[in-house]
Amino acid sequence: MTWLLLGSMFAVWLVVEGGGFDTTQLATAICNYGMIPGEITRRAPVGSWVPLGEGLRCYLDQGAATLLTPITSMFLHASWGHILGNAIFFWVFGNNIEDSMGPARFLAFYLVCGLVAATAQIMIDPASPIPTIGASGAISGVLGAYLVLYPRVKVNMLFWFIIIIRVIPIPAWIVLVYWFAIQVVTGLPQLSPLGSETANGGVAVWAHIGGFITGMLLIKFFENPRLVAARDAQWRGRPR
Repeated sequence: MTWLLLGSMFAVWLVVEGGGFDTTQLATAICNYGMIPGEITRRAPVGSWVPLGEGLRCYLDQGAATLLTPITSMFLHASWGHILGNAIFFWVFGNNIEDSMGPARFLAFYLVCGLVAATAQIMIDPASPIPTIGASGAISGVLGAYLVLYPRVKVNMLFWFIIIIRVIPIPAWIVLVYWFAIQVVTGLPQLSPLGSETANGGVAVWAHIGGFITGMLLIKFFENPRLVAARDAQWRGRPR
């Protein structure tokens, strides 16, 4: 399922969004299938618009299809850097979480985390007219689950200091707690009365926070204890 989800993300990026090579196609996909909080809450005026590039505008409506955008937006990305960054995190952490619950449960878990992440972003800025896209909310749920199940597993981190490059194994809990702390610090300005999407560079960090916490809370309901024990035994070098 991890590979199927990754394949779906790249298929949407290449076919629906044109791989980012056609600006108009990319903007059209983001406008039509991205999640716009103000459309869902009906707090953004119909007919208002936001720029999505030079000469490109996304006009807001309130059609029934907007209710599906919390799901469709999970498979959209804004650039090659965006999709590759998400794909790396998902590839590193996703397969182990899938192995802890099986493919069907993993798909349900992934989608639930993504939907709660979208809800968190809507609650933070319910009138926002800006499309929110990306798999990072759902992937954040996977990271939260990993912190609960496998906090002591070593994750290889690449460190680059001037001309010195080292790969250093670090316990997963350090990596994930640090990542979560960065999201919270980045998102705090948006909680102020003057906060907005521009406070964090347009990144939906509260979707990351909501997804991460959801993953931590729900993993025990989705895990298969037998599969988790087998994974633990494999990492410790014991027979499965």
